[in-house]
Amino acid sequence: MQKSGLASLAIFYYNFREKEKKDLHGLLSLTIFQLCNQSHSYYTILSTFYSTYHDGAWSPTNNELVRCFKDLLNLPKQAPIYLIVDALDECLNTSLLSHRDQVLVFLEGLVNSKLPNLCICITSRPETDIQPILELLTFRSVSLHDESGQMEDIENYIKSIVNTDRRMRRWTSVHKQLVIDILTERADGM
Repeated sequence: MQKSGLASLAIFYYNFREKEKKDLHGLLSLTIFQLCNQSHSYYTILSTFYSTYHDGAWSPTNNELVRCFKDLLNLPKQAPIYLIVDALDECLNTSLLSHRDQVLVFLEGLVNSKLPNLCICITSRPETDIQPILELLTFRSVSLHDESGQMEDIENYIKSIVNTDRRMRRWTSVHKQLVIDILTERADGM
């Protein structure tokens, strides 16, 4: 659907190790970029937005990015837009008003706007601050956290690493199994 122009797709993966993928600013910037790369109808909005900030010399605030994003979503006669936010639990949660709180408020506002052309998929571990918010916003929920297949996949992955890593191949089978057992047990669904 995306390749034929019948839909737009934006995927954002939170990764606390990457500076641009740790907060709301990163989510909005990269999502706007992805959407604008897929449709010429966004050109006027993005061009105006870009020139407002002296052709990229100034950095917009989160609120200004939210406004630009919503302008894109509210264009008339839009094809469906699919927004995937992966690994929300990786979004930093370290300060009083954390980056994660800001993202959750933003996502809640998107869901509550009930835009008919917007479909949102959010993945996350069931963190105590995320789970209650997402439960309120959830239309359909799938939990893989405690699934036996999930744990089996994790164990198989750990086994493949332990058995193929050049340094670990020299370990005894007892030590390999101990590492596999402990990492599988402590993986907690990840």
